[in-house]
Amino acid sequence: MRGRASGPSPLPEAAGRIWRTLGAAFVLLVFVPPLLLLVSGSFTEPGLPPSPTPRLVPDPVSTTGYVQALELGGLLRASLNSLLVAVVAVPLSVLVASLAGFALARVAARTTAVVVGATLVALMVPATALLVPRFAIFRTLGLTDTLVPLIAPALLGTSPLYVLVYYLAFRALPADLYDACLVEDLSPMRTWWRVALPLVRPVTAALTALTFVLTWSNFLDPLVYVYDRDLFTLPLALRSLSVLDPTNFPVFLAGAVVATVPALIVFLLAQRRFLHHDDDPRGRS
Repeated sequence: MRGRASGPSPLPEAAGRIWRTLGAAFVLLVFVPPLLLLVSGSFTEPGLPPSPTPRLVPDPVSTTGYVQALELGGLLRASLNSLLVAVVAVPLSVLVASLAGFALARVAARTTAVVVGATLVALMVPATALLVPRFAIFRTLGLTDTLVPLIAPALLGTSPLYVLVYYLAFRALPADLYDACLVEDLSPMRTWWRVALPLVRPVTAALTALTFVLTWSNFLDPLVYVYDRDLFTLPLALRSLSVLDPTNFPVFLAGAVVATVPALIVFLLAQRRFLHHDDDPRGRS
């Protein structure tokens, strides 16, 4: 009897595709309808009484809500402030977290256990518990009512979670790879930048998107540190629109659309890396 050729069964791969399709369909069903209602409501004419039932196509279609949102809420200046914070904080946070994670993956096992344990303890501390000491530090340094307190956490990688994610990613790389770098006499910094970091691009894409969304939507820190209206970020500007009367709800919805679109764009740019996990880990599709 002639033996059958051995090879991977197509059934698990087909099942994986089916589950990914179902997962994507579930995400679409959960998130797309609210987004459609958000966009539809933003094009409703301000001043009209709210419709008793949601409408996907408002009648009449109007862009007055966007004009008033930019004028009343100062969304243009607030968007520029938020963009400035994100452009500085997001790359800085990813670089610091990747450096710390790489160093943690290359030190001795005993040191790694201690640092990982301390990092897990730090993750258990509520962020609100650090508001008072952080505020005291920034006030002493004269940095309140500036954008510096919104960017400064990036110098620490923003969150210990990012360091742990990078640590696990760098640790998963083959040990022979690091040995080859030693043979080639590559310094730790060159090994991190030229060898290790390109191999964890999906992790970098995922953390970049996550950091951008958290930075872009950060409301508590600007509320604590920023008082000058010219320095308001987008969440604070949206808060000023939330006090409008119900007949002007399209103005607030228009502001919400302006705040949502950049986060969606970043997610769409990054999704190819952190959703399609069957891509080549070296970044080749």
